Amino acid sequence: MFGRSKFLASTIAGVLALGLTTAQADTLRFWTTEEQPERLAKQEEMAAAFKDKTGIEVEVIPVSESDLGTRATAAFAAGDLPDVIYHTLQYALPWAEAGILDTEAATEVVDNLGKDTFAPGAVAMAAVDGGIASVPVDGWTQMVVYRKDLFEANGLAAPDSYENILAAVEKLHNPPEMFAFVAATKIDENFMSQVLEHVLLANGVTPVDGDGFKALDEKKTIEALEFYKAIAKASPPGDLFWKQSRELYFAGKAAMIIWSPFILDELAGLRDSAPPTITDDPTSKELASKTGVVTTLSGPSNPDGAAWGDVRYFGITNDADTESAMQFIEFSMDDGYMSTLSIAPEGKFPIRRGNADNATAFVDGWAQLPVGVDRKAPLTELYDPETIKTIVAGLDTASRWGVTEGQLSLASKIINSQVINRYVREFIDDERDAAATVAKLNEELAKVQ
Repeated sequence: MFGRSKFLASTIAGVLALGLTTAQADTLRFWTTEEQPERLAKQEEMAAAFKDKTGIEVEVIPVSESDLGTRATAAFAAGDLPDVIYHTLQYALPWAEAGILDTEAATEVVDNLGKDTFAPGAVAMAAVDGGIASVPVDGWTQMVVYRKDLFEANGLAAPDSYENILAAVEKLHNPPEMFAFVAATKIDENFMSQVLEHVLLANGVTPVDGDGFKALDEKKTIEALEFYKAIAKASPPGDLFWKQSRELYFAGKAAMIIWSPFILDELAGLRDSAPPTITDDPTSKELASKTGVVTTLSGPSNPDGAAWGDVRYFGITNDADTESAMQFIEFSMDDGYMSTLSIAPEGKFPIRRGNADNATAFVDGWAQLPVGVDRKAPLTELYDPETIKTIVAGLDTASRWGVTEGQLSLASKIINSQVINRYVREFIDDERDAAATVAKLNEELAKVQ
């Protein structure tokens, strides 16, 4: 584990040198990538509430997400890291290995709050030997968004597996009035990369192991390719990405799409820039009432399935006033957790579900938070309890390539190379068969460094 001995030594030295009775800093420095003005204002309010409770002042410092890595590395070299950093998944394990993060302190926070109150998938993605690199705060999982009313009318099971989706394709595909799916096929869009990783994860396919690149399993990958080709053939022609999938679903011309949860408020007519057009009223909640979601998707070779998750963390640094930093995070994840999630509820699912008194306290509270841009409403007014439960449950199985293997960097390079997008598209377009496509993928992915 990193950092605890360093903290204790520096604290003892400070007490001896200055004659202090406490190691507490005058001001806690908190780096956040939530830098939009309205989001910063909410974080300032939370910092004020924490000061009222503890007397500890917090300086909220916005940092652009694109600059976070270089700024943290520079601050670490200068011995000038902030106390707490709100950061993306990609930094958790590398920063722990580099000594930037105090993993013992993070582990203690999770234990103090109750590890069993956290979504297991989010905890597992930041696991280190004997604990956790950073404290998981919030996240979201990619969703299969579907017309629940059409599924129920046709006696179809929820599209939570390859098998169920293909059954729905068979029943619902009736172009041009209704496309069963709108699959991502535009190879230079990150959206296609994200959707394909989700579909491949669902069948247990990964291009990495602990040693680096790992050849794609032929059987599992062929199953995933054949599935993706089937949903692509049940989609409109052309180069499709998030824009067409949303437009067609909103117009009532698509039965299923894959999207992020940021569509949840738009579905309910709460955002003027993306109105549902299924009725004449762009503010209607009708489409939301007819919509169901699936977060955990499974393939034939991976019946437990997986969810593609994006998780954010609070990291305690090795330059921190550790005790104050721990107090701030515990406050932000307990008394102040609704304020933390309210920054953007539609994209901040509660990773901590509840507390010792109420196992679902934070899920229940989050569902009451208003979402939307031009109009506001709580999710409980827009979606039924089962849908809300499903939305949150994805974090139980949330995963990403390379996380558990310690190869997130290589996996990211593989994804960003768009090699998978290109060869999957060529397979969809019947340029080669599935086995040849797997062979070509393995040949090209092995070259990614």
